[in-house]
Amino acid sequence: MTSSTLAATGTWKPGKDLPAPGGWYGQHDGAVVLTTPDGKSQVLVVGGVDGKGVAQATGAVYDVAGDAWTTADPHVPRRLHATTVLADGKVLVTGGVSGSPFSPGLTAAEIFNPADKTWKVVAGMKQGRWGHSAVLLPNKQVLVAGGATNRSGDSIRALASAELYDPDKNTWTDAKPMTDPRTGHTAIVLKDGKVLVCGGTVPVSGTGDVALGFCELYTPGTTPGNDSWSATGSLLRPRTGHQAVKLSETSVLVVGGGVPGAPGDGTFDPYARLTVEQFDLTAGAGTWQDVTPAEPVPRGRGLHRAVPLGTGKVLVAGGTAGPRDDVGYPSALILDASGAEKTWTTAAGMATGRWAFAAVALPGTKVLVTGGVARSGLAATDPDADELAKTTEIFDAGSGS
Repeated sequence: MTSSTLAATGTWKPGKDLPAPGGWYGQHDGAVVLTTPDGKSQVLVVGGVDGKGVAQATGAVYDVAGDAWTTADPHVPRRLHATTVLADGKVLVTGGVSGSPFSPGLTAAEIFNPADKTWKVVAGMKQGRWGHSAVLLPNKQVLVAGGATNRSGDSIRALASAELYDPDKNTWTDAKPMTDPRTGHTAIVLKDGKVLVCGGTVPVSGTGDVALGFCELYTPGTTPGNDSWSATGSLLRPRTGHQAVKLSETSVLVVGGGVPGAPGDGTFDPYARLTVEQFDLTAGAGTWQDVTPAEPVPRGRGLHRAVPLGTGKVLVAGGTAGPRDDVGYPSALILDASGAEKTWTTAAGMATGRWAFAAVALPGTKVLVTGGVARSGLAATDPDADELAKTTEIFDAGSGS
């Protein structure tokens, strides 16, 4: 389903281009919002890939009010890293991979200070990893979990290990490992500091992996060493390349994801429908319910972005049916999850179709998107290099017809 400019909700306006094009394929490596001492909003993007898939040692800060990017390059090139805003407003960047996809991954970590736009190298993680999650806990520590590392010279393995970073002490300590190894998963902090981890993949060969439906909950310890992970309700459909959005302290939406192909029963699922599931922490050990709106039936997608648009609403934008030989979707939808019956509304489409891009919610009902992959493989000018975008667009849900 493509967006109709005649009946679309909201509008997109162009912003200034990124200093250089880039793509972000991870769940936790995308844009983050910064707040200046005088209360203004800025957006930070760091690392990512170029058209050849090479990790970048680039960073940029966008001034929302001034519509301008300034460079803020980190020390280490990395992709599939994690970017986490700390309690003091600084930004921690962890792990990722700089070289071969079969490398052990980076232990390196560094912190960005938005006050003077400088980077500082800090203590490295105990385990090199990429495709991991990293979230800020109520106790101001950062929980890093899962991800991938090398298994051999031509294969990788998923990790179950987790560790905690204390910014005040600049130290890493072991956390309890997850119940299941996974990479490319999502992680959302809920009530009482519990963290919901869901989906992702597990490698099963040198070139193949399978999507996971398993989910689990992390419970922080009241004293060091008594934290824990416990299995919770499984997704109704295994998912990778999906998006997770926090609705409340006890509820999470998961939108889209998956890879076209045989899901195990021999049938073909070419993203026929954009499915949505909702997690309820208060229902027993935690359960998932299919809350996919009945009408319209929009096209499914992966490597898209889902960003909150205020109470109970989510902007779902871009994505692809498959990251090979494809063109990014320009279409966008608004999912209204505020009531018992969820609904889709067609939103205005982006000027540039894209997937694996950076997207973040701005104050009010606005969303910024930038970069990403526009075309790949046979759909690109050069089949050996992805066509990356460096354009920036800002969606305003409160404008338009």
